[in-house]
Amino acid sequence: MLNATTRIRRLRRRLTVLFTLTSTAGLIGLTLYAAHLNNSLWRGQLDDELHRRTSRATALLVYDPGERLVFDGLIEDDVDSNCPALTVLAQQANGPVPVRRPRRPCAKVADKDLVAIARRATADVRQPVAATVTDQAGRQVRLYAEAFPNADFSATGGAVVVADDMSADIAGHRQVVLLLAIACAAFAGLSALAGHMLSGRAMRPALAALAQQEAFLADAAHDLRTPLATLRALTEGALHDDASRGEALSRAARLAARTGDIVDDLLTRARLAAGVTPVRREPLRLDQLVESILDDTPTAGHRIRVTAQPVVVTADPTLLRRAVANLLDNALTHGHQPGAPADVEITLTADGTIAIDDDGPGIDPALAGELFDRYHSGGHSTGLGLSIAAWIAHAHGGSLTVGPSARGGARFVLRV
Repeated sequence: MLNATTRIRRLRRRLTVLFTLTSTAGLIGLTLYAAHLNNSLWRGQLDDELHRRTSRATALLVYDPGERLVFDGLIEDDVDSNCPALTVLAQQANGPVPVRRPRRPCAKVADKDLVAIARRATADVRQPVAATVTDQAGRQVRLYAEAFPNADFSATGGAVVVADDMSADIAGHRQVVLLLAIACAAFAGLSALAGHMLSGRAMRPALAALAQQEAFLADAAHDLRTPLATLRALTEGALHDDASRGEALSRAARLAARTGDIVDDLLTRARLAAGVTPVRREPLRLDQLVESILDDTPTAGHRIRVTAQPVVVTADPTLLRRAVANLLDNALTHGHQPGAPADVEITLTADGTIAIDDDGPGIDPALAGELFDRYHSGGHSTGLGLSIAAWIAHAHGGSLTVGPSARGGARFVLRV
C-alpha cells in the first residue's frame, strides 16, 4: 500500500496532467478556430476582389450594330490586367465558348474548367459562381464567373471568368497555421509548468500537515515507548511479588505523571508546529508568574532561590508558563551533581529577562547550538522541554540561549 505522501504526490501529477490536458484542449480548439477564421478571411477577400473584377468587366462589355461583342472598354480599364486573368466566353448553341483570352495569363487554366464554370454562371444568372481548380502547372487557382446579357437583353450572352493563382495565399495561410501550432505547443508547455507549480502549491499545506502528523506520531512512539515499557514491567513485577508492590506502585505513579508531562509536551509542540495555538498577548506580572510556577513545583530536597523585582511583560500566560516550567524542570533534573540536590537560582531583570542558573555539570559548548533541537538532551529525557521553551521564546519575538554559569553549571536566559 502506498503511503500518504506518495499518494499526495501522485495526485499532484494527476492534477498537473488534467490541467495540462484541459488547457491543451482549449488551446487546440482556439488554434483550429483561428486557422479556420484566417482561411475564411483570405478566401473571402479573394472572392470579393474577383467579384469586383467580373462586375466591372460585365459593365464594360458592349455590342456593335452587328451584335458582336466589343472589348475596347476592357482594354482601356485595369480590369484587364495580367492577374487576375480575365476570359470572356460567349454563349453559343453548344454552350459557352472563349472569345477573348488574357494577353499574359498568370494562371493557365484548361478550357474545360473555364467552360464548366461558365455553364454554371449562365445557367443561374442571378448570382456569380466560384470554384477552385488546378491549373496546368499544378497550382491551385480560384475561378470566379459572372453572366452578362445578350445585345437585346433577352437572354444570356455569355460569362466573364477571372482566374487568380492562390499559391501565395495558401503559403501565407500555412505559415499562419504553423505559427499558431508553435504558439499552441508553447502555451501548452507553459500551462503544464503552471499546473505543476499550482498543484504543488495547493498540495504544500497537505504535505506540511502530513509531515507534522508523522512527526507527532514518531515523537509519541519515541517518547512514550520507554516509560510505558517500564510501567508495564513494574506492574507485572508487582503482580508476582507482594513485597515490592508498594514501591512498584509508587514508581508507577511517578512514571504516570512523567508520561502525562510527555504527552503535554508533545501536544504543545504539535500545536505550535501546526500554528493552531495562537500567541495570545496580554500584560502580565512576570515575577508573579514565576512565583506561581514555584508554588506548583515539587522541590524534593532541591533548593530554589529567586531574585526578582516587579516586571510587567506582554506575552501569552499559558505558553510563557510552559516555557519557564520546562526550564526549571530541566535545571532540577540535570542541573546538579550525581547524588547531590540541585541548587537553582532564578533571576528576573527589569527588561523581562529570566535567567536560570544551576550548579550542575554544565553544557558542552560544542553541543550548545543543538541543545534546543528535538530529541536533544543532556540526560535521560526526551529533549522536548527545551525545544518547546525555545519555540515559545521565538513565538514571542524573543530568544532562549544557554551558556556557562558563574556557579559552575549552566545558565539559561529567556528573553520575551
